[in-house]
Amino acid sequence: MRRYETVFILDPDLGEEVRTQRYDKVKEIITAYKGAVVEFDDWGVRKLAYDIKKKSRGHYVRLDYCGDGALVAELERNFRLDDKFLKFMTIILADNVTAEQVIAEKEEAAAAAAAKEAAEAAEAEKAEAEKAAPEAEEKAEEVAETETKEEDE
Repeated sequence: MRRYETVFILDPDLGEEVRTQRYDKVKEIITAYKGAVVEFDDWGVRKLAYDIKKKSRGHYVRLDYCGDGALVAELERNFRLDDKFLKFMTIILADNVTAEQVIAEKEEAAAAAAAKEAAEAAEAEKAEAEKAAPEAEEKAEEVAETETKEEDE
């Protein structure tokens, strides 16, 4: 099994329902050919580098999945048959992988990113607390000074 990445561009004028139907059809093809979807990124509507079928914008989607050559051939055949798919491109990311392996890698990367984010947040809180400590001391000194002045009067 290989790991593939396909980026396809849909007609930006499609409604949400029609777009969802196209997404479901792509996912059905992948499962029918014993593949596994690793990641499905909907990038949204973006400007095209050049007009395609008289459209200057397109709805971009990135699909990361595992499967074999027959799966890719069937996906691309369906992209060619449906005129709502403006463009598509498929590349091989890795050879000889299993879907479980790739999904486990993805989960580990997400856990590592979450841990890093938590560490950065904790460090930011610590820096904020250190910054606030001198300010609190200055305020306490100011209060003490005003109290001493009041006592002197």
